[in-house]
Amino acid sequence: MATITLTISALPAHVRTARLMAATVARRAGIAAAAIDEIRLAVGEACSRAVAAHKVHCPTQPILLQMTDGTKAAPGRGPEGDAPAPAPHANGHAVQRFEVVVSDRAPAKDADGAADPVNSVLDGLFLDSEDTPPGGISGFSPGLGLAVITGLADEVRIDPSDQGTVVRMSWPMAAEQSHGPSSN
Repeated sequence: MATITLTISALPAHVRTARLMAATVARRAGIAAAAIDEIRLAVGEACSRAVAAHKVHCPTQPILLQMTDGTKAAPGRGPEGDAPAPAPHANGHAVQRFEVVVSDRAPAKDADGAADPVNSVLDGLFLDSEDTPPGGISGFSPGLGLAVITGLADEVRIDPSDQGTVVRMSWPMAAEQSHGPSSN
């Protein structure tokens, strides 16, 4: 299992770098070609959300991206570690996952212990025109990006807190090609 860590400044131009890096790492990890665009878009949404939050709350703080492939936990990580857990497959074998974690240090707006941050994000996606956030798209809530991520990633976990928000996204890795006689 390899983990690639990328730290970016809270600048919109660096979102492109994060997207390109995630797509490159995913491709080298063996992700199916069809999922590469979804990874690129999801990472772009997560990083754009983090950049926007940092510009308001902590513009000098970096945004952290971690990209991990495989199923084994790295040494020193506990049962609640950052490594992707093996997902059960229909035939009982574990499926390896490619995971991207985007961590920011901007305090979450709704860090009062909401039971399900994804569903709370989906509420109120549309705003009145006078409520458009600075730098936002007219008529759309800033939470729309998180809703898009939930549609692009196979598994998503969003952990908001007063210390920042962690967005974990994962996708199954492509099954290795069989080299048996039936694969000719």
